[in-house]
Amino acid sequence: MVLAGPKILSEADGDCVGIERVGGRSPVLLVCEHASNVLPAHFGDLGLPSEALLSHIAWDPGALSVARGISEGLDATLVYQRFSRLIYDCNRPPSSPGAMPEASEIYAIPGNTDLTAEERLARTDALYVPFHDAIRGLIRDRRARGQDSIIVTIHSFTPVYHGRERAVELGILHDEDSRLADRMLEAAAEAPLYRTERNQPYGPEDGVTHTLILHGLSNGLRNVMIEVRNDLVADDVGQGVMADYLKGLLQQSLDA
Repeated sequence: MVLAGPKILSEADGDCVGIERVGGRSPVLLVCEHASNVLPAHFGDLGLPSEALLSHIAWDPGALSVARGISEGLDATLVYQRFSRLIYDCNRPPSSPGAMPEASEIYAIPGNTDLTAEERLARTDALYVPFHDAIRGLIRDRRARGQDSIIVTIHSFTPVYHGRERAVELGILHDEDSRLADRMLEAAAEAPLYRTERNQPYGPEDGVTHTLILHGLSNGLRNVMIEVRNDLVADDVGQGVMADYLKGLLQQSLDA
């Protein structure tokens, strides 16, 4: 069954939510909101050149592969969005201009210009609502069988942003609840494979903690957002090394 309204997802597009290891035994519940650069067929290319659709504005390159590596290593359930954030950024609430951006970095996005309230609602109902409902359902089911849930979202960021190089390689982000982030930063200091910083290259003031608030803070669950610099996860080797390192940080932090 396709959870979508008209003209957003077709039967051929399929469901917007991907779930792997639904019976995973780990308390970690992995979320990857920007896993894909795929656009539903109805939208064509949104008026963007091909290089834009391969770039960071459309997705977080390497994030899903890293998340899958952690999922396998920890036996953790993974939830991810199967369509590009250019259609709807599931780490933004419907009221945010960034949920369906008209511009991103150096690109204007013609297909997102002057959306009507009806068009915005259709995208919200087709992509945002079922995605977050799926996470809520998993948390509810896990609670019913006595399994804890710890929300861990996986993202990647560019090494250069608006012409400025970013020295940070790994960001450990949190909102008001820093319990898990604190433990992970301590663990990272003991095994400093990457230059790791708190709330970098983004922080709560940038509006990036929506998923953490929605499913972590609102439920009293430990939570953290992980940002990896995407040049470090550009191939299978880098993705594997990063996934293994993060798996270790998470396991050490949970054991602590």
